[in-house]
Amino acid sequence: MLRTILLFLFGIMVPASLAICQGSSPSTPRVTDLSRLAGVWRGQEDGLPAVDLVLSDEGGALRGAILFYLHKRIDSNHPYTATPGLPEPIFELKREGDTLTFLVSHRYAHPPGSLHDSPSHFRLTITASNRAQLLNVTEDSRMWCPLERSDY
Repeated sequence: MLRTILLFLFGIMVPASLAICQGSSPSTPRVTDLSRLAGVWRGQEDGLPAVDLVLSDEGGALRGAILFYLHKRIDSNHPYTATPGLPEPIFELKREGDTLTFLVSHRYAHPPGSLHDSPSHFRLTITASNRAQLLNVTEDSRMWCPLERSDY
């Protein structure tokens, strides 16, 4: 009986002590709850929509889709316009601290030339409450898109 009580107390104390030791900086909140990631993340470029990322917490598993916008203009005398592409599901989601990595199919990005392309790798990094940076790792670029989160 004493052994059972000690095991029970050990089972409660270890997770509690680990939770206390995992402090976070107030300037960069740690993502410890999937609900902080869930929502609609929107990014703009030059005042036009550039990307919409929808993340949802489906029973403890993160799922989502991403939509990119094509920026084009008729000629140099006309302003740019943003045309939405097709939403693509994101897959192989992995969360480590404040960072979420995932893959997006590139098959339909620029058909027919992209029909056999490998998926693109992206990294979403939380920078502040309801703010993040999205980086296309596949393009090996240092260009990132700032995103702002809103509830659906």
